[in-house]
Amino acid sequence: MMKLVTAASLIAILFTACKGKDKEATGTGAPSPAAPAAAPAAPPPLDPNNIVSIAIASKDHTTLVAALKAADYVTAIANPGPLTVFAPTDAAFAKLPPGTVEELVKPAKQAELKEILKYHATTSVYMPADLKDGMTLGMSNGAKVQIKVSPEGTITVNDATILASVRASNGAVHVIDGVLLPPAK
Repeated sequence: MMKLVTAASLIAILFTACKGKDKEATGTGAPSPAAPAAAPAAPPPLDPNNIVSIAIASKDHTTLVAALKAADYVTAIANPGPLTVFAPTDAAFAKLPPGTVEELVKPAKQAELKEILKYHATTSVYMPADLKDGMTLGMSNGAKVQIKVSPEGTITVNDATILASVRASNGAVHVIDGVLLPPAK
């Protein structure tokens, strides 16, 4: 099983390694004068089974992860939950008009991007068996999505089809083949 290492954990590991080298370099066991006196407290590593870690580990969700980071929404999705996230694949983002993603990840568009991402998350855990035809779910941005279940069992949220579902430690992730765009306010 692959262990995920967050940027903060990597910084802490590198700092520890460099601190030891400083002691060796001076020969005194004391840190060199250029070394910081103490490492800043690193945030705890992400739970490897939470929604964010699952997205980070997925080769099909690099655009979603980049969008979460650009919108400063990683912490919200990594919280203890419970949450259900409808996670568009990279191919889903590629269906948007050219330049849309590049425009949305710009700092000036952070609020707009966060609203779109909030339209992909809801409180409570909804696994496929919990999603019923005609059901509506209130999303984190205050708008609602419509669930449809075909006679064959295919589940859609608005016009996006759920391709796979994963139970996470803080909720559920449904991989979808489309980006959910919130209704105009």
